[in-house]
Amino acid sequence: MNQPIELSLEQEFSLRTFADLVQQMSREQAQEFLQMLYKHMMIREATYRELLKHRWELDSDPILG
Repeated sequence: MNQPIELSLEQEFSLRTFADLVQQMSREQAQEFLQMLYKHMMIREATYRELLKHRWELDSDPILG
């Protein structure tokens, strides 16, 4: 895993489109957007964590079955 992960051409295009959109936002819009984005990142992280726990059966009690 020493090699950096590179974006696909489609992802690079999406990133550029996103950057252009952000450049057109006012400061207030950008701040509001960043707060919403951060909240969604936290929700995604929690969802991944729960999915992995379920997949790896970390949430089941081995004594109870």
